[in-house]
Amino acid sequence: MSESTTTTTTPTARIVLAWLVPVIPLAYGLYNTLKSALKLFTQ
Repeated sequence: MSESTTTTTTPTARIVLAWLVPVIPLAYGLYNTLKSALKLFTQ
């Protein structure tokens, strides 16, 4: 007895979009945090 398994592939654009949704705000917040932290250590 062998079972037939089917696999589906997710389109690359959908994967990229799924990653960009959380990464863009995260990158923006990280950038602002680092910019603010630099003010503490520089004059």
